[in-house]
Amino acid sequence: MDRVQIAVVGLGRMGKRHVHTLLHRTPHAQVVAVCSNQPHEIEWAEQNQEYKTFGIKLYHDYDEMLEQDGLQAVWISTSTDVHSSQTLAAMKRGKHVLCEKPLSTDLEEAQSVIDAAKGYPKLKIMAGFSRRFDASYRDAATKVLDQGAIGSPFMVRSQTCDLLDTTGFFVKYATRNGGIFVDCAIHDIDLTLWYLSDPVPKACWGVGTLQHHPELAASNDVDNAVGIVEFWGGKLAYFHCSRTQAHGHDVSTEVTGTDGKISVNLVPRLNNVVLADRRGMTHEVQPEYWQRFEDAFATEANEFVNAILHDKPAPLPMETGQKVMLIARALQDALWTGEVSRFDEAGTRTAEPKANGHA
Repeated sequence: MDRVQIAVVGLGRMGKRHVHTLLHRTPHAQVVAVCSNQPHEIEWAEQNQEYKTFGIKLYHDYDEMLEQDGLQAVWISTSTDVHSSQTLAAMKRGKHVLCEKPLSTDLEEAQSVIDAAKGYPKLKIMAGFSRRFDASYRDAATKVLDQGAIGSPFMVRSQTCDLLDTTGFFVKYATRNGGIFVDCAIHDIDLTLWYLSDPVPKACWGVGTLQHHPELAASNDVDNAVGIVEFWGGKLAYFHCSRTQAHGHDVSTEVTGTDGKISVNLVPRLNNVVLADRRGMTHEVQPEYWQRFEDAFATEANEFVNAILHDKPAPLPMETGQKVMLIARALQDALWTGEVSRFDEAGTRTAEPKANGHA
């Protein structure tokens, strides 16, 4: 049985989970290496019996890892600020790449990766937009785009709302994630482009507030935000981003069309159990994104690996990520400046307002 030899870069929460998925839910993948420049992550990996059992090599140095004999692909799960450089380095060494979204917090830097990828047509290079691989979101796309179940879709309301973090992880992470819209709304924007058939943005508004993490002010960020996007042709999108939900991971999407509406996960559930007691009827909610999208990540991994093995196109085009980032940055600028971010009919940003230094 052919297997793709793959390395996972970054052993934070996400990287560890990707390793687990590749080991146990991706039969045509073989994890041969992991890499991290964080001493505590390497120390953790050195103590991990499973990594020893599977013969996974550990690297402190990314460039050294890329030279490992037989290595075919790299899964990049590091912080956003090194995504582009690590993707470029892997391509130059002939490695296939799946890079977690976004490719960069800088649009020009992200475009340079997309342009460079065109010079390696035999490599499968993609940015990870995991909700495109979720069974429910795919079913909704079939109903909206293929079956015309709601007529002509013209509005999306989508949210990414995370459980309140009390460990300090999020505040530390926020200093490198590009801001709440770039970090949280990126999947919602991608879904919007999918369901509304790649509309051209016209204007973006963004507002936000700090309710639980006042220390985020030092990063010019907020812990709750709302963004609105108007597209040319009369289509609209509304995004709600939050890092402070008390009840759990609350991700949902509604698509409204001329003949109806379709909803995905409007009332989040951990499972199908409902408790009836003196309080009424209650159910539990997934604590974080992994419980909600674990199957989607496995599907993504298998489709990426199969594209390599069978020389098929990468499951998602790189260009999709660039347009998503263009809108995310416009929302972020609107949040920072208090002014509307505008685009011409070709989808090009007009003069960008100067940030006032306050979120």
